[in-house]
Amino acid sequence: MSAGHGDDPFHHVRDSNFFEFPQFFDSIFGGHQFHLPVINLFGYELQLTKFMVLQVIAGLLTLLIFGDLARRLRTGKPAQGAWANFWEMLAIYIRDNVVRPTIGDGHAHHDEGHDPHAGESHGHGHHVGHAAAVTAAHPADKFLPFVWSIFFYVLFCNLLGAVPWLGSPTGSINVTGALALIAMTMTIVVGSGELGVAGFWKNLVPPLDAPAWMKLFLVPMMFGIELMGLLIKHGVLAVRLFANIMGGHTVIGVMLGFIAAEGVVGTPIWYLVAPASILGQVGIGLLELFVAFLQAYVFAYLATIFIAMGAHPH
Repeated sequence: MSAGHGDDPFHHVRDSNFFEFPQFFDSIFGGHQFHLPVINLFGYELQLTKFMVLQVIAGLLTLLIFGDLARRLRTGKPAQGAWANFWEMLAIYIRDNVVRPTIGDGHAHHDEGHDPHAGESHGHGHHVGHAAAVTAAHPADKFLPFVWSIFFYVLFCNLLGAVPWLGSPTGSINVTGALALIAMTMTIVVGSGELGVAGFWKNLVPPLDAPAWMKLFLVPMMFGIELMGLLIKHGVLAVRLFANIMGGHTVIGVMLGFIAAEGVVGTPIWYLVAPASILGQVGIGLLELFVAFLQAYVFAYLATIFIAMGAHPH
């Protein structure tokens, strides 16, 4: 499984400066490896890597699919066709089952913007304000662009690993670490906007019903613990996504490696190992598709929870 790659059995799930293809691509690329160029950027040499390219592809897929969907909906036309409805369904699910119930109404009052005539029947049975009531903006909707973006970006990064000879950028701790850092920054920015900069950091320590002399010791200690907890929670966010995606690809690589380890084609044991390995890979591959959606959901859901924790006082 690691032939031609030294003693690294994880070469197929690591980032690299080339894409590796089957040998029948030799006539196209002059070899079965397509090496990525080095870009001179303001006097610094930047080596493009496989995961960099795949992240750009994931971003372009997000813009392409939802840019087209947004243009349709902006004209007042409903999404049509299974393709558009599938992505709209995911977006609405994240809105109605993750962002709105998790973040809540914030400081908004439930009676703000309420149309007293909404749902009343006038004339020919039409309900005045019904459409407005259904599509009325929720206070938490201002966080939707971020949560939607991070959910679909992570989803596409995960799904690219299901394409042969590509890979999942989220199988790198550097990528998931950067995503977690962005999520933590968003938590701080939102919390500072809702509670004030000083109020956000003060909100890390819950109110204490204790004598003043005891607070002198407890408040700094609890602030340090909560600050460490803020970092650890987002660190776990990165590790959880990285471990699940890399682990799945590693299992697939190991199963297919059984065929190569057997070596001799045509022997009785080879005819036993090869079909079993392929069937196992197909099963794990289907599980990987489920995990791709699940881990994108978990990442977006936890990021939303952290935003809600930062935006609401204890």
